[in-house]
Amino acid sequence: MDAFYLPDPESPDRFHSTDLTRGPWSPDAQHAGPPSALLGHVIERCEPRDGFRIGRVAVEILGPIPIAPLTARARVARPGRSVELIEATLSSDQGPVMKANAWRLRSADPELDLPAEVLPTGTRPGPDTASGSARFPSAQPVGFHTAIEYRFITGSFTDPGPAVCWIRLRHPIVAGTTPSPLERTLAAADSGNGVSAVLDWDRYVFINTDLTVTLHREPVGEWVCLDAATYPERTGVGLAESRLFDEKGPIGRSTQTLFLSTR
Repeated sequence: MDAFYLPDPESPDRFHSTDLTRGPWSPDAQHAGPPSALLGHVIERCEPRDGFRIGRVAVEILGPIPIAPLTARARVARPGRSVELIEATLSSDQGPVMKANAWRLRSADPELDLPAEVLPTGTRPGPDTASGSARFPSAQPVGFHTAIEYRFITGSFTDPGPAVCWIRLRHPIVAGTTPSPLERTLAAADSGNGVSAVLDWDRYVFINTDLTVTLHREPVGEWVCLDAATYPERTGVGLAESRLFDEKGPIGRSTQTLFLSTR
């Protein structure tokens, strides 16, 4: 297993899921990070245009994603001279399991002359300043939690509350390819509710129904930082929000709607 997905040599839309996609709770279901990144993979390859990049991806999780062959397709739903909308779907043999909408925007050339004081600034301590790698507490011996590297600056999986955590893929999303900045960010951002959990893992579930990532700058490097916080409500609906960074500074935001329940 050198990747999360193996491309099918007979079908360009078909991908075989490996055990690295497994989530921490069920031996038969994927963590939502890898399939979100797989959607990003096909979105970026959908009628690519020079001078354009993805500014936002909104992923809807339609149900458990099986560790099985998946079909990923994307199409331009709304063409435009400067802005266009791409729709993507991810399906198992039983039907759709995820869908996504992505806005692709034309980059300014030359760059806009903007006042320095309005540009995003700030950094977080880098991954090299962390005390070491963290392991997610899971009974599954192989899965997403073993295929990525977590380095906490503040917080931890067992310390409830907000956290600052750097995340790096140990393997490519699709075998034979190099993960793009968008793929790396989508895979990492889905961990926002996990790294910033405020409820007891053994007593509650806090499952995200979606993932929205907005990038005002394309990330650079292997590491993505989540400055994450979770906001639960007694109604059973919550929100996880992450400010996203690379080692140069801020790159965007991600949000997840959470379904809360007792186990």
